[in-house]
Amino acid sequence: MTMMPPPITVQAVEQFAGFEKKRSKFVPLTLILVLHLAAFYAIQSGLISRVVTAAMPTITTVSIVAPPAPPKPPTPSVPKTVELSAPMPRAVIPPLPLIAVAPSEPTITPPQPSRAEAAPPATSAPATPSTPAPSPPAPSTPRTVSSVEYIKAPQLVYPNLSRRLGESGTVVLRILINEKGLPEQILVHKSTGYSNLDEAGRQAAMRALFKPMIENGKPVPVYVLVPLTFQLS
Repeated sequence: MTMMPPPITVQAVEQFAGFEKKRSKFVPLTLILVLHLAAFYAIQSGLISRVVTAAMPTITTVSIVAPPAPPKPPTPSVPKTVELSAPMPRAVIPPLPLIAVAPSEPTITPPQPSRAEAAPPATSAPATPSTPAPSPPAPSTPRTVSSVEYIKAPQLVYPNLSRRLGESGTVVLRILINEKGLPEQILVHKSTGYSNLDEAGRQAAMRALFKPMIENGKPVPVYVLVPLTFQLS
């Protein structure tokens, strides 16, 4: 058998409503009282002063230091004045007395004859006229001949530039041929008017070989004029 709860009466409801009204009034009072107690405790313990001090901005003290004064220029040194003492008097030396000395007569010794004067002069042989030494023969200049024989004739090489430009002509070379038949010196006696052709003629003459010139059974150097002609075919 189940127990039924007691029925709620109107009086009980009114009592509960009154209690709630009292409770709603009591809670704000309690909160205000707690806040006052907390504020009083904070003042007593110095917590508020710490918070205010922490919240205030820090004041920084700036001190302005004056720049150092420039160094003073060195004062010029004044030369010292030194007093000179009076010069010491010089000692005077009295002159020595003169003693008269009688002059003595000089003794003269007769000169003795030297050995060269005592010996009789030797008779010198008559000087023979010296014959002058024969002068060396002057070196003979190689003579110029009209023609020589070739062992290897000059081989002309036509320059390509001269061929393209259409240059032609005859160069006359003055060649010194030594005892071996080799061209020892080559000079341009008459030019073609073109430096390339003249140089090509010199190079061809340097590669040539001549038959030596024989005089009195001996080879001698000679000059010869050699004409070389460049002609376009």
